Amino acid sequence: MARILHLLVAVMALFLTPAEIAQERGPVVLAAASLQESLTEAANAWAAKGHVKPVLSFAASSALARQVIAGAPADLFLSADEEWMDAVAKAGLLRAGTRTTLLGNRLVLIAPAASKVRLTPARGFPLAKALGSGRLALADPAAVPAGKYAKAALTALGVWSSVATKVAPAENVRAAMALVERGAAPVGIVYATDARASKSVRIVGTFPATSHPPIRYPVALLKASRHKGAAGFRAFLLSKQGRTIFARHGFSAP
Repeated sequence: MARILHLLVAVMALFLTPAEIAQERGPVVLAAASLQESLTEAANAWAAKGHVKPVLSFAASSALARQVIAGAPADLFLSADEEWMDAVAKAGLLRAGTRTTLLGNRLVLIAPAASKVRLTPARGFPLAKALGSGRLALADPAAVPAGKYAKAALTALGVWSSVATKVAPAENVRAAMALVERGAAPVGIVYATDARASKSVRIVGTFPATSHPPIRYPVALLKASRHKGAAGFRAFLLSKQGRTIFARHGFSAP
């Protein structure tokens, strides 16, 4: 009897459309690396309501946007800045009327938990001196949002030129934090929420909000999405329960 049941399931699968198969696995969500803990909790909370759990893929917003533009199948995109969402929009790949700003964040300077480094981000602060012969851990400032915000802040504070040759560019903000966690870099710049998620680093100081563009996380459905649960999950993220989850991880309202 079991063999017959398995055979029937296999035969039925042959007649499922790609859209029907997609409903079985949950909506695919491409999200900025800094959202790992918070979005995972949100996905679990959504699944606890009886929905199919979303499939989460985390990376730098720049990498994810390029994947979407290259045709990677996905249902939602959560970027750590407006520019990469703009790039996807310019390619005509967002579903009209679904783009909105979900979250805000702060930019912080970090050091290993046991470090004695003392710095306060301000005009002309001695970051280069604190680095010595070490490197400054950043997400790639040429493309990744956290790195772009960091470069903007250091430039505004007049210290970028003194540390530009000491930057250790990482593929995303979590990779930058890992360099500091391992002691491979004495100082790094990440989001406040990243530092909060690690016991291996401490926050040295918070950058003035006026030193860089506002940190905003937009979310949107992708035009190619056919998953029935995608819109519902987006609405959940924007709901009071969803925003409470993000606030618990240190994110701010936009």
